[in-house]
Amino acid sequence: MSAAKPTLIIRCFNDLQDYTTRFEAMKDFTTHRDETTPDEVWLLQHQDVLTQGQAGKPEHILLHSNLPIVQTDRGGQVTWHGKGQLVAYFLLDLNRLKWHVRTLVSFAEQAMIDLLKQYNIDAYAKPDAPGVYVDGRKIGSLGFKIRRGRSYHGLALNIDCDLTGFQTINPCGYAGLEMVRLQDLLKDYPSFEQLCDTFITYLKNTDLFNDLVVKSE
Repeated sequence: MSAAKPTLIIRCFNDLQDYTTRFEAMKDFTTHRDETTPDEVWLLQHQDVLTQGQAGKPEHILLHSNLPIVQTDRGGQVTWHGKGQLVAYFLLDLNRLKWHVRTLVSFAEQAMIDLLKQYNIDAYAKPDAPGVYVDGRKIGSLGFKIRRGRSYHGLALNIDCDLTGFQTINPCGYAGLEMVRLQDLLKDYPSFEQLCDTFITYLKNTDLFNDLVVKSE
């Protein structure tokens, strides 16, 4: 008899979330979970912030402003988070899913590509530059941390965010990289709430999990 598929809890946060608070909560969740703990995905928007990856270089911050800068333990370089951007954090037991890190990265990239395809946007991933792109412009970013075979951090997809924060940095360490939003590509683009609903439906159809529980917080 094959093992039962695990449960996935999706937490949808209604208010803008402080980055440091969510970061500490992800670490705490990962530290204290065991082999029976359900996996979780957190869907949210952050208060405006710059975050530096584990190997982030200070020279990629071009202009210093009033944006807080938080040092994190994810992979990658500096990026911006804020209102108008869907952030999805993947707190998954990779050992239980029998996933490698590359499987997780590919899943996150493909999820963004598939979501955008539902709005008739042709997006793609690059083998040498993690994330998702439309006509050479980056619309989705990702970065993860793996601890004892369990993941945290995740992806960020631009909906209608202010791009000013990205203009103060080399996004993800790439000088001159242009960012793009759903707002720039669609006259009638989805709201954060609508995109969350689309993402939840997408996860329900992945067949990875036996049960999916959605909680609004």
